[in-house]
Amino acid sequence: MKKEKHNKKINKENGQSLLELAVSLVVLLILLAGVVDFGRIAFYYIALRDASQEGASYGSIFPNDNYQIFKRTKAGIVDQSAIESITVRFLSSAGTQKYSCTWNNGDDPAGACFSSWDTCDSNPVIVGDVIEITISDQNFPITMPLLGTFLGRQNIVLQTTIKDKLIRVPECD
Repeated sequence: MKKEKHNKKINKENGQSLLELAVSLVVLLILLAGVVDFGRIAFYYIALRDASQEGASYGSIFPNDNYQIFKRTKAGIVDQSAIESITVRFLSSAGTQKYSCTWNNGDDPAGACFSSWDTCDSNPVIVGDVIEITISDQNFPITMPLLGTFLGRQNIVLQTTIKDKLIRVPECD
């Protein structure tokens, strides 16, 4: 008799393991998707920082060559169509702005600051000044809907700024 009661108890718990698996699997998949999304954000942000660093490194040696500064900065960007703006600023060693040029996505690449090969007249810089490059992506999409629920929107702002000292200023012709 006792054996029959024991068998009935086991039969009542047949679906319990399956239900626990289903609930825990949903939670694990949500966590996995969140980790993947954060990984995408980290990868994209690091790529933006690298692109800024490339432009700043070039600009610290050739500060009057706007075309190459912007070209090298843009070359390192993963999705150039998503970038809202790239700003190149030159600051004195005291921190006051000497020169600034911004390329906005959608602008003609032959615009004034992007196509200027040599800005000797408008960009009077000296060794020791600082070049600052800022890249901004205002609408980086989040693929995980749950994260968007917590943030209140399905996109985030990614912006990076790199500063570098000018180590060489070629003479203007």
